[in-house]
Amino acid sequence: MKRFDSGTLIPGSTWHTEADNEAEVVRRAVENLRNLHGETEIRPDMIERIKERIVDTNDKPVRH
Repeated sequence: MKRFDSGTLIPGSTWHTEADNEAEVVRRAVENLRNLHGETEIRPDMIERIKERIVDTNDKPVRH
Protein backbone atom coordinates (compact mmCIF):
# COMPACT_ATOMS: atom_id res chain seq x y z
CA MET A 1 0.00 0.00 0.00
CA LYS A 2 1.02 3.57 -0.69
CA ARG A 3 0.06 6.50 1.55
CA PHE A 4 0.11 10.27 1.22
CA ASP A 5 -0.45 12.61 4.17
CA SER A 6 -1.30 16.08 2.91
CA GLY A 7 0.12 17.65 6.07
CA THR A 8 3.58 16.85 4.71
CA LEU A 9 2.84 19.30 1.88
CA ILE A 10 0.19 21.64 3.28
CA PRO A 11 0.91 22.59 6.92
CA GLY A 12 -2.04 21.93 9.19
CA SER A 13 -3.83 19.64 6.76
CA THR A 14 -4.95 16.30 8.20
CA TRP A 15 -6.25 14.70 4.99
CA HIS A 16 -4.61 11.47 3.86
CA THR A 17 -5.20 8.68 1.38
CA GLU A 18 -4.00 5.14 0.77
CA ALA A 19 -4.14 3.03 -2.36
CA ASP A 20 -2.46 0.01 -3.93
CA ASN A 21 -0.33 2.11 -6.26
CA GLU A 22 1.29 5.52 -6.55
CA ALA A 23 -0.80 6.61 -9.54
CA GLU A 24 -4.05 6.22 -7.60
CA VAL A 25 -2.63 8.08 -4.59
CA VAL A 26 -1.59 10.96 -6.86
CA ARG A 27 -5.02 11.00 -8.55
CA ARG A 28 -6.76 11.22 -5.18
CA ALA A 29 -4.37 13.91 -3.92
CA VAL A 30 -4.98 16.03 -7.03
CA GLU A 31 -8.74 15.57 -6.64
CA ASN A 32 -8.41 16.72 -3.02
CA LEU A 33 -6.44 19.81 -4.04
CA ARG A 34 -9.14 20.73 -6.55
CA ASN A 35 -12.19 19.98 -4.41
CA LEU A 36 -11.12 21.00 -0.92
CA HIS A 37 -8.43 23.61 -1.57
CA GLY A 38 -9.88 25.22 -4.70
CA GLU A 39 -6.82 24.65 -6.88
CA THR A 40 -7.70 25.04 -10.54
CA GLU A 41 -4.27 24.37 -12.00
CA ILE A 42 -2.09 21.52 -10.78
CA ARG A 43 1.44 22.15 -12.04
CA PRO A 44 3.89 19.32 -12.78
CA ASP A 45 6.10 20.42 -9.88
CA MET A 46 3.16 19.94 -7.50
CA ILE A 47 2.72 16.38 -8.79
CA GLU A 48 6.42 15.76 -8.13
CA ARG A 49 6.12 17.17 -4.61
CA ILE A 50 3.21 14.83 -3.93
CA LYS A 51 5.17 11.84 -5.29
CA GLU A 52 8.16 12.69 -3.10
CA ARG A 53 5.94 12.44 -0.02
CA ILE A 54 4.26 9.12 -0.80
CA VAL A 55 5.36 6.36 1.55
CA ASP A 56 5.07 2.62 1.31
CA THR A 57 3.04 1.54 4.33
CA ASN A 58 4.64 -1.91 4.16
CA ASP A 59 7.93 -0.27 5.24
CA LYS A 60 6.52 0.94 8.55
CA PRO A 61 7.72 -1.02 11.61
CA VAL A 62 5.21 -3.38 13.14
CA ARG A 63 4.20 -2.43 16.69
CA HIS A 64 3.78 -5.21 19.24
